[in-house]
Amino acid sequence: MTLRDEMITVFGASGFIGRYVVRALAKAGYRVRAATRRPHLAHELKPMGVVGQVQLVQANLRNPDSVARAVEGADGVINLVGILFEGGRQSFDSLQSEGSKLVAEKAAEAGIEHFVQISAIGADADSKSKYARTKALGEQAVRAAIPGATVLRPSIVFGTEDQFFNKFADMARFAPALPLIGGGKTKFQPVWCADVAAAAVAALESDAARGKTYELGGPEVYTFKEVMEFILTTIRRKRILVPLPFPVASLMGLGGEISGMLPFVEPFLTRDQVKLLKQDNIVGISGEEVGTLADLGIEPETVEAVVPEYLYRYRKGGQFSEATD
Repeated sequence: MTLRDEMITVFGASGFIGRYVVRALAKAGYRVRAATRRPHLAHELKPMGVVGQVQLVQANLRNPDSVARAVEGADGVINLVGILFEGGRQSFDSLQSEGSKLVAEKAAEAGIEHFVQISAIGADADSKSKYARTKALGEQAVRAAIPGATVLRPSIVFGTEDQFFNKFADMARFAPALPLIGGGKTKFQPVWCADVAAAAVAALESDAARGKTYELGGPEVYTFKEVMEFILTTIRRKRILVPLPFPVASLMGLGGEISGMLPFVEPFLTRDQVKLLKQDNIVGISGEEVGTLADLGIEPETVEAVVPEYLYRYRKGGQFSEATD
């Protein structure tokens, strides 16, 4: 590998997708400045490159000075900061809307033109979901500061550390039934985390991608019910699939939010997530003219080829179990 002179700052580098983006950038030879709130907890990022290639820096999107320091001297920025649920000072507004605005403005002040914003399919400034609404506001703020920024909107992202397939597989170990929220009809187009990372690097390098929006989805579309059936087949467990109307799911979401107030407890479900599940999460749902993974030269990997490699640990007897209970 030949090291390049360019330095790329990655915000949210220690997160699920962020780790794959850092690895992809390092593999491509870039110097990487991994910006995270707690760099002392992100040392696993440094071995992703050769000695000195990955630099850890402290940055908090509520602290403008730390963001300015993180982008100083950088040639490009990838912003991945986002949350699935709110807790304490970590709110959708402060991170996905105002936080994205701050990162883009500081990058613009530093003269940075190559900027990639990781958003989400379903981002809509008029959405009833606060998550989707702030994702859209973040996109608008980034484009206002850096018109040539590229926006990537992935569907449900899967990978070894994901919070979707793992969550329901873990639940199936103890619960006699799995919920089909809204009847299990919502459609998803799961995309592999490594493909999202490859898309981020491709967008950063492509002049043709500047100012454009890409929706990232895998090769197949699944209903919520089909995903649950796939999980149960993969982990070799028999569980009842119970249709759960949206109003009942909202009550469960309220309970999840209350439990999430406890220290170190993540809510299984929130009311905002229930709102998101009322709309399909597939490429083209926005009705906008957008690009896809294919336009970035990426052939997406399938769920079937990747997910069983990490869900086997939820089988009753582990990796080599053949029994179904």
